[in-house]
Amino acid sequence: MQFVILGLLLSGPLSLYDLQKRFAAGISLFYSASSGSIQRALQHLAADGAVVVADADDSRRGRKVHAITDDGRQRWRAFMLAPIADGTDAETIVLAKVFLLGRLESPEDRSAVVRGIRAHIDSSTGILRALADDVDARSAGLDDDARRVFTFQRATLDYGLRSHALLRQWIDEVGGQA
Repeated sequence: MQFVILGLLLSGPLSLYDLQKRFAAGISLFYSASSGSIQRALQHLAADGAVVVADADDSRRGRKVHAITDDGRQRWRAFMLAPIADGTDAETIVLAKVFLLGRLESPEDRSAVVRGIRAHIDSSTGILRALADDVDARSAGLDDDARRVFTFQRATLDYGLRSHALLRQWIDEVGGQA
């Protein structure tokens, strides 16, 4: 969440309320965040020096705005360019990176992000295909009860393979625009 917030702050200082509206207006489709979790993330970012907090220029009620620092910009760029680690919520990270991709100024950086996403998808697909081959090989000779169970477990694996194929097709289309 911190990197999504940093990406949003690239457009200029935002209040907690402004960030909540931005999450509700689109980010919540792939990343759910409560007001409290956004506020805690902002506090951590401020404590780490990635954002600074100031009074809003137009504020008579003490409204605070958060602005990204140079350190925050560097951290955000490093997140965007970093490979997607195994064991993470990869789909959410992919969607966050694509959502924020236009905030990277350099076409080379945008292309690097897309290449990194492709590499992750291809690696994950390879793992799923190997698993499918193994599961299919072990399914030979199952009795009727085991075959019934296997059928639906294999269907779940097939869903994963299909969703990865669709994700790969989609990122190729996105990459053409990067």
